[in-house]
Amino acid sequence: MNENETKKLSRTDLFSMAIGQIIGVGIMTMTGIAIGFTGRSVNLAYIVAGLITIFAAIPQIYIGGTANFYGGQYSQIGVLCGQKAAGIFLYIQLFTSLAISMYTLSFADYFLSLFPNVNAKLISFIVLTVLFGMHFFGVKQAARLQNILCAILAIAIAAYIVLGIGNVQGDYLTNGFMTKGIGGFVLASIYLTFAAGGATYVVNYSSAAKNPTKDIPFVIIASTAIVVLVYAVMSTVAAGVLPVDQVANQPLSISAAVFMPKTVYTFFVVGGAMFSLLTTLNFNIGMIVYPVMTGCKDGWLPKKLAVKNKKFGSAYLILLMFYLIGIVPILLGLDLNTIANSTVILFTIIRGVIAYSAMQLPKKMPEIWKESKFYVSNGKLKAICIASIIIAALSVLVLLVSTSPVQICGNIGILAFSIIMALIFNKRVHLSPAYEVKNNSYEEIENRRRLKNR
Repeated sequence: MNENETKKLSRTDLFSMAIGQIIGVGIMTMTGIAIGFTGRSVNLAYIVAGLITIFAAIPQIYIGGTANFYGGQYSQIGVLCGQKAAGIFLYIQLFTSLAISMYTLSFADYFLSLFPNVNAKLISFIVLTVLFGMHFFGVKQAARLQNILCAILAIAIAAYIVLGIGNVQGDYLTNGFMTKGIGGFVLASIYLTFAAGGATYVVNYSSAAKNPTKDIPFVIIASTAIVVLVYAVMSTVAAGVLPVDQVANQPLSISAAVFMPKTVYTFFVVGGAMFSLLTTLNFNIGMIVYPVMTGCKDGWLPKKLAVKNKKFGSAYLILLMFYLIGIVPILLGLDLNTIANSTVILFTIIRGVIAYSAMQLPKKMPEIWKESKFYVSNGKLKAICIASIIIAALSVLVLLVSTSPVQICGNIGILAFSIIMALIFNKRVHLSPAYEVKNNSYEEIENRRRLKNR
């Protein structure tokens, strides 16, 4: 194994990255809201949400399992949907970097609840600097940090389950189950897909993975399934240790306080809520680099930004740019939460765009698609992709109901800005196909195709 291979992400690394992305503070807050929708049947709603999430991810698996796209979803959309669509995606992606400061400030808030005399800006600065520093020294170092964080996160979750399961009330199935009927259950299931989702973004690490076309599809399915099963057990505890009306629309800390000793409770808050923020933040720092790096090479952004550190292979100028985007609002005391949260609907729509992209495989990559181990007939491909688009549309409807008017306007504004920017820079962009199949680059595949057609 050469030096470059040892610096790339293994299946275990990718799995840890995906787990860290899925498990966020959503489990701490969304579970209580879902209990408000459906009561103690929230555990079944999590199972259904997991099945929906995995099914909706199948188009992404078709694409990611067919070829290794260096720029992740950016390159996938570019190859299968066209240059302008790729540009729009890239500019939308840039706005997610604003969430960097949001995650860091949320971590500082939890930290202050335990140590109120500490300076919040200092904590935020240290956390962000350490995480970006790990990525500067290479994605492998960031993955090792993710492994450690996920291990501690797993212990915190295990403590909640082990200590709480024995305190679940005996009337669990007879009192407070399906409180709002099938309608409430369906709404809870769709709503919880946001807590169960996130693994598909691991595709943006394709160019850093050792065996992306095999490992990434496996990781998407396995990480989602395992986390959802854990969530189902956690939600059983959350809904079962107290009457439903006391835990509905409440965070997990309410139920945890019932059965956890104070020291264990403190560890749960730190290792659960705080570390889930760190794992999500660490994943997002790395995830955004690869699409942006490919976009820079294509011309959507200055090409000089894509330069890599020779020793560690990190795109240090892109990392520095995102570090400043994250640190400046913190130091200046700016609140960017509204803007950072205003991409949720757009990225849900992008799930539908990915499904539409997968439908183009027989047309845009016919020979490669036929050789894919995920190959299915055109009829099955269309049926699955259309169903995934419908799921994305239903998820958008749920968001429209539960999202504030300001954030809805934010989504519209970001989309309009991204479209305008894509139209302005489209003529100066040269979209590189940027994919390989079984270690054969796009150029090599095209050369063989030309020779074959002579």
